Amino acid sequence: MGKEKILVVDDEYHICLLYQEELQLEGYDVVTSDGSENILDVLAREKPQVIVLDIKLEGNRSGLNLLQEIRGQDQFIPVILCTAYDSFQHDLKSIAADFYVVKSVELTELKSKVEQALRKAEKQGSPAEGGPPSYF
Repeated sequence: MGKEKILVVDDEYHICLLYQEELQLEGYDVVTSDGSENILDVLAREKPQVIVLDIKLEGNRSGLNLLQEIRGQDQFIPVILCTAYDSFQHDLKSIAADFYVVKSVELTELKSKVEQALRKAEKQGSPAEGGPPSYF
C-alpha cells in the first residue's frame, strides 16, 4: 500500500502550502484544492483517504455546502473541518464532519486529527475487505 492521501481544500494559498509541507513531512501524500473546482470531480480524480476542509471559502462558497456534497456521495470518508471561526462548530451542517479544528500555525492538533481520521477510515475497511462501498 502506498502513502495515505490527504486532500486539503482551502482558498488561502499560504494555508494550503503550510498544510501540504507539514503533512508531507509526516509521510502523507498531500493534494490541494482552492475549492473552486467541483468537489466530487476532485474526489473522483484524487481518491483521498482524508479531507481537510476549510469552512469559509472565497466568494460565497461554503465548505459546509461542500461537506454536504461529499456526504451525498460518500458517507464514510473522514472529513476534518478546519476554520479560523470556532462558532461554526455549533452549525448543524458541521455535524456531518468527523472532526473540527480551529486554524493555527501550530499544527499539532490538525496532525492528531488526521491520524485519528485515518484510523477511523482503516477500521471502516475498504470494499474489498467487506467494508462500506466507495463511490469513487
